[in-house]
Amino acid sequence: MFILQRQDVEISSVQHPKREQQIPILKYQDQTFRLISVFDVAKAEEAKTFWKDLTDNQGKFCVLLQEENRHSVWGRVKLEQLIGDSNDESSPVSSVQAALLILQAVYFDVEELLGGRQAKLFHQEMTTALQSRQIPQVDSGKAVDQLLKVDPLGNFKAPSWAEQHLIAVLQEVYRIGKEFFGNANFADELDDILLDMPDQDRQDFLAWLKQSTLGKQWKG
Repeated sequence: MFILQRQDVEISSVQHPKREQQIPILKYQDQTFRLISVFDVAKAEEAKTFWKDLTDNQGKFCVLLQEENRHSVWGRVKLEQLIGDSNDESSPVSSVQAALLILQAVYFDVEELLGGRQAKLFHQEMTTALQSRQIPQVDSGKAVDQLLKVDPLGNFKAPSWAEQHLIAVLQEVYRIGKEFFGNANFADELDDILLDMPDQDRQDFLAWLKQSTLGKQWKG
């Protein structure tokens, strides 16, 4: 658990084994870290809070890198695991559908309770966050807009997200939702949000959620 400056670390990248993209990696004292999230320098306190939550509450080994124009949070990973991407198996479609239902529910609550201007800001922040977390098939504001409009339970091709992508999406929805509402009450409404899912799919997702690092945030 460290707060580091740019001169303290070495930043490079490795080729993703299955996709045409580079994975940013940070090296510090013979340890390797993978990028989790990027914050504008004006959100220094938010970055620190996010980092402390991961380390203190979720037991993650992370570093906070403070640079002149941005702050970023990186999580420790074994380089061979990163290259092999052993966690790259796609999540069940039903889990991705549940994540999209949650994303949409929080967005629509922002729009209904806080107004169109705040909904637009939510959209912008979510786009930036998901891009910084390198979520597949979310490479633009237009892609996020599509995710907000589709019927997750309808006839559409769900994104191929591995478990770490699913966790990253739900972490960002929680973080940004809490930022906009000033509390996390929305995270207690999972039963209502997932009401239209088939019973077994909903139960499987909630069981996974409970045993994941997200269990303390999202409570079904």
